[in-house]
Amino acid sequence: MSETADLRLWQIVEDAAAHVTDEAGRFRRGDLEAELRERLAGEDLDVHVRAAAVGKLAGSLVRGFGERRSPKPRRRASMFHPQGILKLGGGVWVWMEHATPTDLLEWGRLSTRNLAKVAVAEADRQDYVAERLDAFRLHSGLTHLGELERAVYGYTGPDPADFGGGGQEP
Repeated sequence: MSETADLRLWQIVEDAAAHVTDEAGRFRRGDLEAELRERLAGEDLDVHVRAAAVGKLAGSLVRGFGERRSPKPRRRASMFHPQGILKLGGGVWVWMEHATPTDLLEWGRLSTRNLAKVAVAEADRQDYVAERLDAFRLHSGLTHLGELERAVYGYTGPDPADFGGGGQEP
């Protein structure tokens, strides 16, 4: 997938998101998906942009397939299902029917590493929320996060590397 095609796809998504955003800055995922489907179906896309879209669709379907086939810890009898999939890292998956003890060990280790990453990310998120809520209490005249970030934390503009280079503010 070319970088140009990828950038064009993300621009189509950005434009669709802007189109479905209401005056309060909110939009629904379903509305964005519908708008995006309409734009991708109706737009005269270059071949390389359409190929990039198909590539992203394939990746999304594969991720969804992997999620549907991943063992569910809440299953009563057993997490095992012969058509279940264990994700071993590095893009390697194995059907549960054929998993070896080494595969199980690797799957368990990967799960523990992922849990640790999620815990760290969640702690960061909660720290950010608590800090911003404290700042809103101290600066009661500010009503939106954008105002707070600019006035209190010195936000000056988007970093072009944020969100894949879109760099647009709403």
